[in-house]
Amino acid sequence: MPVPSTDFKKALKQLPDKEKEALLLRAVRRDAELYETFAFELLPDVTVEQVYEQTADRIHELFNVAVTGRLLNRSLNKALSKATKETARARRITKDKRLEIDLILYTLRLIFDNYTGQFDSPYNGFYVSTARMTTRAVQLVLINLHEDLWLEYKAELDDFLTQLHNRSKSRNLRFELPHELVIPD
Repeated sequence: MPVPSTDFKKALKQLPDKEKEALLLRAVRRDAELYETFAFELLPDVTVEQVYEQTADRIHELFNVAVTGRLLNRSLNKALSKATKETARARRITKDKRLEIDLILYTLRLIFDNYTGQFDSPYNGFYVSTARMTTRAVQLVLINLHEDLWLEYKAELDDFLTQLHNRSKSRNLRFELPHELVIPD
């Protein structure tokens, strides 16, 4: 992403308000994420909860509409990848770390409620991607949230980790999958 130069900043400051507004409107018409970011920042009725709901709906659609076909494992892997991108987009829009964690957990709930049978597939991609996402969720909880909130996520994450460790594929992972969310004393 380009960094605005000092000359650019000076020129922008010298523009009349009407031209700034036209320039801004042109920019948000071209970039949906920029529009959503400005809507979140400027409009009082656009909340983190709304962004969560909209993103969760898109993730739900990815897994329940887009996942079909003969190669279910591959389409699940694609849906998981797109869900990760949607989660990152929501985080960029709101700058809310907890929102990112909640959306990752929403995605994991969808997977563990509906698609754990695909973990036994001869193809490892979906299992490995799910294990990576679960590991990332554990790391994000410990790094980005206050200690008081860790217990709120512990039971669910521990359940996901246990289910992943109960599969024989857990021994072949090239990264360390935690056994539980370890809360330091």
